[in-house]
Parts: sequence; C-alpha cells; structure tokens
Amino acid sequence: MHDIRTIRENPEAFDAALAMRNAAPMSAEILALDEGRRAKITKAEQALAERNAASKEIGRAKAQGLDDEFERLRLLVADKKAEIATLDAEAKAENDKLQNLLLTLPNSPYDNIPLGKDEADNVEIHRWGMPLSLHFSPKEHFEIPAVQANMDFETAAKISGSRFVILSGAIARVHRALAQFMLDTHVNENNLTEVNGPVLVRDEAMLGTGQLPKFAEDSYQTTNGWWLVPTSEVTLTNIVADDISNDSDLPRRFVSHSLCFRSEAGSAGRDTSGMLRQHQFEKVEMVSITRPEDSRDELDRMTKCAQGILERLNLPYRTVVLCTGDMGFGARRTHDIEVWLPGQDTYREISSCSVCGDFQARRMNARFRRAGEKKPEFVHTLNGSGLAVGRCLIAVLENGQQSDGSVQLPEVLHAYLGGNTQITADGVLA
Repeated sequence: MHDIRTIRENPEAFDAALAMRNAAPMSAEILALDEGRRAKITKAEQALAERNAASKEIGRAKAQGLDDEFERLRLLVADKKAEIATLDAEAKAENDKLQNLLLTLPNSPYDNIPLGKDEADNVEIHRWGMPLSLHFSPKEHFEIPAVQANMDFETAAKISGSRFVILSGAIARVHRALAQFMLDTHVNENNLTEVNGPVLVRDEAMLGTGQLPKFAEDSYQTTNGWWLVPTSEVTLTNIVADDISNDSDLPRRFVSHSLCFRSEAGSAGRDTSGMLRQHQFEKVEMVSITRPEDSRDELDRMTKCAQGILERLNLPYRTVVLCTGDMGFGARRTHDIEVWLPGQDTYREISSCSVCGDFQARRMNARFRRAGEKKPEFVHTLNGSGLAVGRCLIAVLENGQQSDGSVQLPEVLHAYLGGNTQITADGVLA
C-alpha cells in the first residue's frame, strides 16, 4: 500500500508512476479524501477542546449558584459530545474510502523499469543453454508416449472439471522428485529456511500480500471464509505481519513446497491443452524479508537461486525484466524466468521473482528496528518461484523426449528415482 505522506509531498511523481503502468492519475482524488478526513479530525479535536473547557466551568457555575450558566454549559457539553461523535464517524468514513482506494492501486515501479504495454515489451537480460536440435518433430508433454499412460485429464475432469489432472506411476514420481530436489537445493545450498505452512488463510493474510481486494475473483474462498492460497507467498510473507524484527535477524529467507489454487478467472481460453495452466498445482516458493537498502541485491540473489535449479536440470532458459505494463500488482521490479519448451517451440514462464519494496509491509504492518534506534521502519519483501513444479515437469518431459517415445531424465534426479534414468515409451521408470 502507498504512503499517504509521500503522495501529499509529491503528487506529480505518484501520478507519473501510475502512468508508467498505463493507469489514470489518482492523486487529486486521493488528496481530496485525505483533506476531507483531516478537516473532520481537526474539527473533532476543536469540539473536544471546547467540551473539556465547558466541563470544567460547569462545576464552578453550580458552586456559585449560577443556574442559567450551569444549564447553558450542560447543553453545550451535550451538543459538543454529539458533534464529536458525528465528526468522528464522518472522519472514519472518509478514512475508510481513502484506505479502500489505496488498497486497489498498484505499486510504483522502479525508475529503470522498461516502459511498455504487455509481454512483447519485456527486455531479455540473460540466457542460458541452447535448445536441442532434434532430428524429429518434438511433441507437447501430453502427446509423448512415455507420458500418456500416466497423465489423465479425462478422469480428472470427471471428478473435478476442466483444468485438473491426475498424475500416476512414473510421472507422479518424477513430479515428486522435482519438488524434493528443489527443496533440498534451496535449503542445503541456498540457505533458505524450509516452512510447511497452512494453505487456508484469513482475509487479512490475502490483503497483506495484495490478493485482496482487487483480485478476489482469481482465488477460491471456502464457505466459512478461509481462502485457498494462490501461492505460499501469502503464508510465508505473513509470518512477519504485525511484527517488529530485529535488524540483526534480517534478511529472513523462507522456502515452502505447497499446493496452490487459482480460479484463472482472467485467463479464459488460454493454455487449455495439457497441464500448463491448472486450477490446482504445486509450487516451491521463496520469500525474503530484508532491510530497504538490501532488497534490490536480494532480488538478484533470488533470481540466481531459481536459475540454478534449471541449470542443474540442464534446461535452457532465458530471463527477462517485465515492462511496466506486464508487471504484477505488488511489484517494483520483476524478473521472469522462461524455460524452453520444444513441444511449443518457445520459452514459457516458469518463475517470477519480484521485489515489492515496502508495499506489502505497509499492508501487513511488518517492521524492523535498527540497532540503537527507537523508531521502527517497514521491511522490504520479495517473492519468487523456485520453481513451479508442474511447469518444471513439463520442461523435463519435453526436453528429454526421444524419437522412440521415451524420456531421458536429468542426471540430478537419478538419485531421487532409485537410480532410474528414463521413462520408457510404455510409461515405466527404468
């Protein structure tokens, strides 16, 4: 959420940041609400001072037998009490309007973010590996013979509807191995703290990371009010909600493997084939909590953690900086990592790493205190996929496919698969 003081001090810069996101200027509306709220508060404070002064005079008037003055002061106190109640209610209403408006406005991009309207304007900053030159026409993951017996969309649709899948046998085991490999790498080599947290959360948690109120339709809510997390970013980031961390405890780096749930309300008709875009999927998520001066470097570190997973799996990828029109609601800068998918003959997103500055921290009141300082400051938060397990499975299958319908598996997974190195064309680990 935005700092109202910053908007007051430089409304032109605030509107310019919104313009970078192709959004309309909002400072005039915000400042009008803020001015109305502050005016009501000032009047309430004046009325309170007048009521207090009259209250002191009541006793003197009664002691001196000044009945008319006593009655006047008594009525004045009653009137001021009612006036204060009215002004307080009006100030609260103005404040609620202001806060609700601020909660719907996206974060301000860093100044050096590429300007643009959509993904076509993203800028590549890194590329690793070369797509294999296959002597046969590559298939998409769900068309590969080794996969077909153990990736069942029809039964999943019978049970749950579209955009669900049942993985079984060799495919289920490779999927599990990928998640375990990611966690082991992040914990043992990247020094992240593993967390196994809830996937059902309250409104406050979704509000804190920016899913509410603007993106409610993109998530699922239970009948008793809990939300199914669209990403464990929600759980991990809210660990520090309403807390004041010690300077010496930062950065805090978390990683979690969890189920994720998205309604995909805004993606009708996109990626309907295969398991690229599902309502239920698994992701290994990274979250960092840092001091403000450390967050930009932490984004590069987090990006390298995600890239390292793909390199260990020998999967070609590229990294892009998202332009202002393609960047997520809560981000100030985002690095998308796109893995090569031979079956689609293109790169597709497999990780998105973002620095949010203090945008989420203000929403969840997450702060830290520097050594020797009394006043706490807001932390900076970051999040990134490390990686999306299902999409990584797709990449492993498509990049490892052979002309006979089998799939060769990355060497780093062999130990997780009991020494097996491939999935045969019949769908069996061997």
